[in-house]
Amino acid sequence: MGRALIAIGLLLVVLGLLVTIGEKLPFHPGRLPGDIYVRGKRASFYFPVVTCILLSVVLSLATWFFRR
Repeated sequence: MGRALIAIGLLLVVLGLLVTIGEKLPFHPGRLPGDIYVRGKRASFYFPVVTCILLSVVLSLATWFFRR
């Protein structure tokens, strides 16, 4: 239980730093190359494919690391 709380706390710190300095980074979290963005006359559609894959890999590695 203690490791899980530490992991969640560290994840929140990293997410907080990304939100704080996210605009200064060379890439924008949530707007990575490969994400689908279609703009029409009346509507727009955004699907973050690469962002979802990257988030999945990071969470899978974190889960694997903390289960060991």
